[in-house]
Order: sequence, then C-alpha cells, then structure tokens
Amino acid sequence: MNKLKIKKLGVLSVAKIYAVIMLVMSLIISIPYGLFIVGISLMGASAGGSSGLAIGGGGAIVGILMMFGIPILYGAIGFVAGAIGALLYNLFAGIVGGIEIEVENVY
Repeated sequence: MNKLKIKKLGVLSVAKIYAVIMLVMSLIISIPYGLFIVGISLMGASAGGSSGLAIGGGGAIVGILMMFGIPILYGAIGFVAGAIGALLYNLFAGIVGGIEIEVENVY
C-alpha cells in the first residue's frame, strides 16, 4: 500500500466540478417542482375563466423560469463555493498538511 498526500487542489478544476454537480442536483429538484407549478397554475387557469388565465399564465411563466433560473443560479453558486473551498484547502493544507490517501496497485 502506498500513501499519497494531496498537497494542493486546482482552484478552477474544483470550481468547475462543484458548478456541474450543483447544476445537475438543482435540475433534479427544479424541473419536477417547476412542472408541478406549471400544472397547478394551468389547472387554475382552466377553472377560472379569463381572469384565471391571467393568473394561471403568470404561474406558468414562474414555473418555467424556475426550471431554468434555479439551475443557472445554483451552478454559479457552486462555482464560487468550489473556488473558495479549493483556496481554503490550499491555504490550510500548507499549514497543517494535506489529506492522506492510501492507494494500491491492482493489476
């Protein structure tokens, strides 16, 4: 068994990974939730006549914006959080040492 130590992380690479992970996780949540809001608002629009259509149409727009806006926002937050996390890791790994991992060659 060989021991390796992670001394430094690439800030941009960690930020990109965090951004993609957060984007995908928010898609998993925001698409069903947005579709639910669109469905509820359109059911309300069909039951309410012309005034219901105005209210329901607004809800549908909010649902659609939610399906696209939240993943973009979470992706940006993940990018910033990943960059900050990598910078902090690099700072503290220099002070207290990096993370040790054990690896084994398997042939």
